[in-house]
Amino acid sequence: MKRSLFLPSTSVLTLILTLFLLLISARTASQEAMASRIAPDILRFHVLAASNSSKDQTLKLGVRDTILSVIQSSAPKNASKPQLERWIAQHRSQLICAAENWLSSQDAPAPVSLSLTRDYFPTKTYGQASFPCGVYDAVRVTIGNGKGRNWWCVLYPSLCLTDSLTATVPDRSRSQLAHMMDSKDYETIFHEPPKVEIRFRLLDLITGADS
Repeated sequence: MKRSLFLPSTSVLTLILTLFLLLISARTASQEAMASRIAPDILRFHVLAASNSSKDQTLKLGVRDTILSVIQSSAPKNASKPQLERWIAQHRSQLICAAENWLSSQDAPAPVSLSLTRDYFPTKTYGQASFPCGVYDAVRVTIGNGKGRNWWCVLYPSLCLTDSLTATVPDRSRSQLAHMMDSKDYETIFHEPPKVEIRFRLLDLITGADS
């Protein structure tokens, strides 16, 4: 026999929404707590495009590659995070010049700024590693007014993978991360959580979704 459909009342919907928001809030708080533990040893890289046009988004990736190339070829190979930050600060003008020269070579001259800052980052996956949302030290590169979509990676230890969905995290970077954090946080970063379908039993019962 076909069951009739009863729409939930406003109070029930409010309760369901409240439970959902509490669940999301608890998850975010847990991630931010983990970020606060690992952030002192992490340096992020943040590139903001001039706009969301196809051209500016492509130029953003070129600026990214140009600056990363200079850092990877010129910075001390075994630098610690503080040493890398000092090197970037000392060579800031060189990095900006390289980026601006590359933009000019593409017939798209634009000013570039670079700063060492602290930013809030959303949860982001690099290869097999997922870093929780939270506040991290970062190298921020802004092209023009920086009004376009941005690009993130982990500069230290080196996880700036241009194909962030399929790339493999270098063994050296994994080893550095393993020595930087406790085993539980390390396992959390490299553990791919199962896909979970969130359903509310109360709503199923009211609407007859499980019949």
